[in-house]
Amino acid sequence: MAGKRPLKDFWIRTASALAIGAAFLTAIFFGGPLGLAVVCAVVGALSAVELFALFRREHRLPNEVFGIAAVVAMPFAAATHGLAGLGAAFGALIVVSLAWHLAFPQVKASDTAATVFGAAYVGFSLAHLVLIRQLDAGTELVVATVASVWANDSFAYLVGSTFGRHKMAPSISPRKSWEGFAAGTLFTTAVWVIVGTVSDIGLPVGAMAAVGLAASFAAVLGDLAESRLKREADVKDSGRLLPGHGGFLDRFDSMIVVSVVAYYALIAVGAR
Repeated sequence: MAGKRPLKDFWIRTASALAIGAAFLTAIFFGGPLGLAVVCAVVGALSAVELFALFRREHRLPNEVFGIAAVVAMPFAAATHGLAGLGAAFGALIVVSLAWHLAFPQVKASDTAATVFGAAYVGFSLAHLVLIRQLDAGTELVVATVASVWANDSFAYLVGSTFGRHKMAPSISPRKSWEGFAAGTLFTTAVWVIVGTVSDIGLPVGAMAAVGLAASFAAVLGDLAESRLKREADVKDSGRLLPGHGGFLDRFDSMIVVSVVAYYALIAVGAR
């Protein structure tokens, strides 16, 4: 029975991922940048709620009102005014947070830092998915981003749980293995190459493979970073809303980091 557990968990995780993926794909194909911004705002807000709760467990007192408002605003700013709009929303967050810090003497620097960092980590990063949607062939590129994160999460988990023998970061994520990392990297890169091959994106296969490799490392970075935050807060999951994943931050930790890395990787290889 024990041997069947990883496979059962895999299918539970996959079902949740497919349901969320359906929401993303509907927004990507039928909602345009604003439709995708709606999905990113909802996912970002729920993830930020969980992140700020982790901070409070460590006796930091972020301003959730400012932080979550910024997380919601950033995807819409990106959808309506591009990178300049996203930068303006982030700048407004800094100014408002500093004003809050000055207005209330009991507010500590760690509280202000947690507010700004939490909103930047979730909202600013995830809003880059909207910027990818606005690139030439943006629909295909966002599909590649979302599908590659799903592939990384699913195959790294399945292969790592079944065949993993060499621990990757035992003090942070004991179940993560180098075997799972290799599988995740392979399938993540394959998704980008396949999308570049079957779609008229205008980028060479080598460029798409490079973006895939960057996305692979970003996915692992996002996963490990969130695991470290949970360990510091002494919790197993960031929340309990998603079967097989825990919370929204658990599910989207990789997507958050991959979105920002993939956008700039695409720009670096010539996407416009």
